[in-house]
Amino acid sequence: MSLTPSGDRTPRQVLALADDLSGAAETAAALRLPARIVLGPAAPRSPGAGRALVVDLDTRQRDADQAARIVREAVRGAGPGTVLLKKTDSLLRGNLAAETTAYADGAAGLVIAPALPAAGRTVHDGIVHLRGQPLHDTDAWRAETRPAPRSVAAALDGTPTAVVPLTAVRAPLPELTGRLRALVEAGLTPVCDTESDGDLDAIAAAALALGPGVRLMGTGGLAAALGRLSPGTDGPSPAPAPGGALPLLVVVGTAEPGAVAQIAQLTAAGARHVALSAELLAGAAEPVPLTTGPDDAITVVSVEGSRGIRPGSARRVVAGLARTVAAVPYPADLVLTGGETARRVLDALGVTELLPVGEVHHGAVHSRTADGRSVVTRPGSYGDSGSLLRIARALRPYQPLVPPHVPAAGPPAQVPAPRAEFTAPYPPPPESPVPQGEAL
Repeated sequence: MSLTPSGDRTPRQVLALADDLSGAAETAAALRLPARIVLGPAAPRSPGAGRALVVDLDTRQRDADQAARIVREAVRGAGPGTVLLKKTDSLLRGNLAAETTAYADGAAGLVIAPALPAAGRTVHDGIVHLRGQPLHDTDAWRAETRPAPRSVAAALDGTPTAVVPLTAVRAPLPELTGRLRALVEAGLTPVCDTESDGDLDAIAAAALALGPGVRLMGTGGLAAALGRLSPGTDGPSPAPAPGGALPLLVVVGTAEPGAVAQIAQLTAAGARHVALSAELLAGAAEPVPLTTGPDDAITVVSVEGSRGIRPGSARRVVAGLARTVAAVPYPADLVLTGGETARRVLDALGVTELLPVGEVHHGAVHSRTADGRSVVTRPGSYGDSGSLLRIARALRPYQPLVPPHVPAAGPPAQVPAPRAEFTAPYPPPPESPVPQGEAL
């Protein structure tokens, strides 16, 4: 199976659109094609045969009308024969309804597969489940201003949909293709139930068989299914080199509760931690001075929000954090958690494009900038308690990341030693140079 039409050995090109930066990087990792990540919104250029262009449209926090306009303009830039993929949030956040309507404009049809089995996010009867529990019964939307939708159809708010049950997804490929075709021709948007990566593989193959006029929409799981269907991506590539001798700055801009444990493991292993007041970041017009220097090999910068963050101030907090990081007077490699934080930091540094080179763990994507620094982006809700430590060890395998002193009551097992090597290296990046230059 491949992304090429029957009898045509020319690899297809893929244009993927994401609404935030960590999602764009996750998609680039999943596609496993030579890829570029563009920090848009910008008119997409042709990826080239056998390549992928992933655009961060930066629409997650925009109003719905503006987000829809940006999506329409991005789709117009797709060349003939391009496989189009709209990356969606696996928890259905963002301007999903408005962007879906805009993305479907001019298409022969749309196939949606919003599951991400690798993160415990499945779809049953058209309802997203998080580790077996319906999304609307979890607290996954605790940072949102409205309740979680009760189904994918409710999240799409007006798009005519039809659930494709697991029995249909797991039928022989011609039957699934025929079912999708019948729904599309009836003016309905198929929403596919999914429990496994194998289900996503079947959905991707059937959707591609419908022809280039039908567009795909889903999470990084669907992007990975496309990658598995792509010719020449099954064999391993040489592991990317770790980061250089620059200091490593870990910027934690997520409100996820798990971030506290992640920071604790990294600081216990020897990293320095600087917690900045949310009120100070939100109210400061100038960067907040960081009490750290180039001799601090690994520094974690986070938002101190023990008293909570005032409603409506989250974007100002992120903007203040980005200004502060960009004002650090020495170059540093970066680990950026939370899509909004990652985008605002790179905007402040003038970074407009990334070349992905590897993945530390699912969603934690290692990229290079034009000036050669390493950047790892990761959605705020991803990763276990050892995520940041694992990323730091991957970028700094020569750094002694172990606690200098282990108290008698605290055995070494409290700070696990996750694998440091990259788990999903990419093919070599495109030869063209990179132009210079979830979250709170």
